[in-house]
Amino acid sequence: MPRRSLGRLAFLVSVLAPLALLEPTPFSSAVSIANDPNGFETIPWGSILEEIKGFIKIDDAGRVQTYELSGHPPMLGGAPVDSLRFTTFEKKVGRVTARYTGQASHTKILSYLESKYGPLDRTPGQIAAGSTKVYAWHGMYTEVTLRFESGFERGIVFFESRTLPERLTDETSTTAF
Repeated sequence: MPRRSLGRLAFLVSVLAPLALLEPTPFSSAVSIANDPNGFETIPWGSILEEIKGFIKIDDAGRVQTYELSGHPPMLGGAPVDSLRFTTFEKKVGRVTARYTGQASHTKILSYLESKYGPLDRTPGQIAAGSTKVYAWHGMYTEVTLRFESGFERGIVFFESRTLPERLTDETSTTAF
């Protein structure tokens, strides 16, 4: 190998290797969802929330609307959450977002998600250490991602349709941003 190539390689290794070691990845291995619910709780992906009682529209941005439950405090897996928002794409439910605070709520929500979507791999090295933890479950139609910042004791859970956003992208003109 020519001397010039070795110098370039040594430079790349000396610069990139420390960057890779700066912060370990916060992601754990994604768990496959054996029995994909194809929705959130009893609401199938693609449902039209305007036709279902108990929701109030809180934001309308054209093709995307956001709803919340009306009449009772939001809960997820028996734990109170700060907010539970339902996002529709062209009036069809495609995402549910739950925000919560507190370690006790986190423990209860994580336990609920594991019981519903599958247990996490607790083999040493599979669950990331650090102040921010990310857990994921992937099914054929549903993707669930939980992110918890232990320093601030706050978390967010995304329940998303894996197919609805793709259909919206397919329908969008290639010249649109």
